Amino acid sequence: MTVPGAAPDPHGRPDVELRLPADGAYVSVLRTTAAGLAARLDFTIEAIEDLRIAVGEATALVLPEADPESDLHCAFHFGPRSLTLEVRVDTSTPTEPNYESFAWQVLTTLAASAEELPGEGSFGVRLTIVAETEL
Repeated sequence: MTVPGAAPDPHGRPDVELRLPADGAYVSVLRTTAAGLAARLDFTIEAIEDLRIAVGEATALVLPEADPESDLHCAFHFGPRSLTLEVRVDTSTPTEPNYESFAWQVLTTLAASAEELPGEGSFGVRLTIVAETEL
């Protein structure tokens, strides 16, 4: 586990990994896991809810591209007052996000950053949510 306050390395070893069936029925498990990790990192209630919504939108982008019987791979990277999440599925067809879609618009509004994860044979999205400070 990374020490809280350390700089995140989204390309390094994740702090937490999760693999689920690439099926919308399991999105709630991912959203709950993300919310629990964010709470552990002292995110505000509002930031946790933003993260939950962003996770739903990220999975809405990647799940339709998943090959049958494949898995949804999730990686969490802890940063100073931030949480970076990568979601990826195996796909046999080259895909890129629909940057005009409602899901992408919501994702980029809620996340401090959002980007496509390049990879041959897979499609994914990386997003970072920053913890808001209480006033």
